[in-house]
Amino acid sequence: MTYDAVERQRADAVLWSETVYPTTFGNPKSEAGAEFDAAIQTIVNAAKVPFVFGTYEKDARGEYNAAAFVLPESGLLGFYRKTRLFPLTEYVPHWLDGPALRRWLPWTGSWLAGDGARVFPLRLRDGREVPVMASICLDDVDTLLAIEGARLGARAILTLSNDSWFTRYPLGARIHHTAAAFRSIETRLPQFRVTSNGTSAVIDATGAVVAGSNMGERTLVVGQLPVPQAPRTLMVMWGDWVGPLGVGFLVFLALLAASPRWLTRHASGEAPVPTPVHTPAQASVLPGAARLLAGLLRGFARLSLLGMGAAMLLDDTLRGNTLAQMRLFAGFFLLPEAVAGCVLLAYSARLSVDPGMLVLQRGKQRLDIAMKDIAAVTLWPLPTPGTGLTLHLTPAQAPTYHLATADPLALAGALEAAGAPSMLAKAPSRAVRYAQAVASVRRGRLDSPWVRFLLFPLLLALPAFHLHQNIAYGGWFGEFYTFGLKAYGLTFALWWASWTMGVVLCAAALRAVVEAATLLTLAVHPPQTAAVRATLERMALAVLYLGLPGWLLLHASW
Repeated sequence: MTYDAVERQRADAVLWSETVYPTTFGNPKSEAGAEFDAAIQTIVNAAKVPFVFGTYEKDARGEYNAAAFVLPESGLLGFYRKTRLFPLTEYVPHWLDGPALRRWLPWTGSWLAGDGARVFPLRLRDGREVPVMASICLDDVDTLLAIEGARLGARAILTLSNDSWFTRYPLGARIHHTAAAFRSIETRLPQFRVTSNGTSAVIDATGAVVAGSNMGERTLVVGQLPVPQAPRTLMVMWGDWVGPLGVGFLVFLALLAASPRWLTRHASGEAPVPTPVHTPAQASVLPGAARLLAGLLRGFARLSLLGMGAAMLLDDTLRGNTLAQMRLFAGFFLLPEAVAGCVLLAYSARLSVDPGMLVLQRGKQRLDIAMKDIAAVTLWPLPTPGTGLTLHLTPAQAPTYHLATADPLALAGALEAAGAPSMLAKAPSRAVRYAQAVASVRRGRLDSPWVRFLLFPLLLALPAFHLHQNIAYGGWFGEFYTFGLKAYGLTFALWWASWTMGVVLCAAALRAVVEAATLLTLAVHPPQTAAVRATLERMALAVLYLGLPGWLLLHASW
């Protein structure tokens, strides 16, 4: 079959399956092994094309399941060592290994794992040199390995497998084959896949099978695919983001499924009353675990902004790499912030206060809390995941409700007017003074998130993008005339995204200063907290809206 592939089909390279060479190639264990190596090299020399085949490699540490790259005349180019080994068949974890296990499971292997993807320059029959990566069996279900190879510059994937254990289970072989095709979909790299039981294939960059064979079919699979420089896909740029995003979505669905349960209880023990006619407000009624989760996620996201800002100040490479900044921004800020928002949304409800009753309603589900059943109302001393208050009910064993709301003081006042205990009966606590300081700041249109983080970065991006176009292409629409609308629009989107990240990072730094100064004033001189807070908020707004355009003008003048 190899002779036919080389002489009649004029194949540029030959691919044999995993472990087809039953001993250590290039490092013979005996004279017979050395003769075997020489025979294989003779075949490769006669074929005048490179061979890639499954074998074993040995060094001072032990043996590896490997793929050998063998060239005509020059011999062994190198080995790729299988990275993802099957547990309890190809290897045993150190903490589990021992004589007793070996007696119980005598078939367990002792191979060592490789250290990740490798790319080899494969010189073809016509002299072209194509960088390729190898993948052995279980390796092809690991997205990160394929991504690593693509980042190293591979233009094709060579997959070797020994799917003989699937012979009685054809569905397993098809699933394995489909999983391998996904590596091409994710990286846009063509793939040549060979197995020992017939399920071999030539897979193009979209995951489509161009040529292939069925299980048990003894045949030669030959295919030709272009191997250009692959485009940078989202998977290659961002890594395996689909899995974490899917887990986050499942967590969100689980929260949605669980959230109606608290609404099925009536804390007052009385029959439901008609919904009072009041303009409802929004609140999130958070169980303790949900509040902790959302608080940790939001705290991580906000602290990540400060860390990212510090990293950009200290690292010139990161400061000039917009795509790397976007990956960090999305992974460390947007994703946890979005999940925290989903948690709050999952427990959100319409809130209305009537004389003697607090009503929380979501759709057809509702929770009634009688004011006489509220033993105490306390503000959250730590505003995480946002501002809110806690309702403590009587008797002591009754549930405690954590209400996240934008204006906890107004809600506490409404509850007091309706018959709940007063939160301000004693001297104001630090939590109350902090909430009063936050509520005392008058918010204008410039404080709107849409203005700060969408419109303002757009206004900054326009002159910066215009300057870039004139410098790089000689005019406003230089890139459009040279590369088309898609490239022009993508470049502008990157400039807009870059300025959005810059505004968010500056706002985060200013917010950290405002909060630190507020807390310091609260500790040193509590009565002045509201005045200091209002002054700092105005100063931070001025620095943001005047400082960034000033910085842009200064750098543009250079």
